[in-house]
Amino acid sequence: MRIAVTGATGNLGRQVVAHLAGQDVAELSSRNANYEDPQALRKALQGADKLVFISSDGEAAKIILHHQNVIAAAVDAGVGHIVLLSGVDADLASPFCYAYTNGATETLLRDTGIPFSIARAGLFAEFFNGLVRQSGGRMPMAGGRVGLVTRADVAECLAALALSAPTGTHHDLTGPEALGLADFGGTDITPAEFTAELAAGGEEQWWIYAYASMFESIRQQRWATVSGEVERLTTRKPSPAPRP
Repeated sequence: MRIAVTGATGNLGRQVVAHLAGQDVAELSSRNANYEDPQALRKALQGADKLVFISSDGEAAKIILHHQNVIAAAVDAGVGHIVLLSGVDADLASPFCYAYTNGATETLLRDTGIPFSIARAGLFAEFFNGLVRQSGGRMPMAGGRVGLVTRADVAECLAALALSAPTGTHHDLTGPEALGLADFGGTDITPAEFTAELAAGGEEQWWIYAYASMFESIRQQRWATVSGEVERLTTRKPSPAPRP
């Protein structure tokens, strides 16, 4: 059985590959299977029985194009099981820009008819802690809570799903609790104050929009989910989210 892993040289992909040690693993990266190169993707996926599809990054419109390329290549290559990394807030109606990309990708995957398993990860603890440090803890959460999850837990779950039969459903991957602003020693500010402070700090306009739309979804409690799926898939308790 050959398992292909996209983004295999990234922070998450490297950990997935490590958990698949001893398996026949095809490591796809920007060097041999760029998300923007359909021909290279098809070539890299030839002979793969399963695909761990770690999502692209960047602007939302570009991500959707990248994901279309990967899924089309998997169809052409005859991949028999796709394990897709998505997000807890994978909802076309969400205000979060990446909720749309996740929801659209899930729909595209389901429409192919390829057997699948979907890992809907909470916000990565490492990412969120970086944002806390960047903002000085001044964030527009207004009572919203987040079930943060570590990359290590997500990587282990992705590998576990790849080594199992397709589940045909999604799995919410979160830490053991939903955290609020007080847990980070933060200060609640308005969305306008938050975006103004990011702009004053030199943040790019696209990322200001991405962060602002994410916090709108947090305020709607779209990331407050806490599930037992990490423990079910790995047979151990999920890691507590480290604090910045």
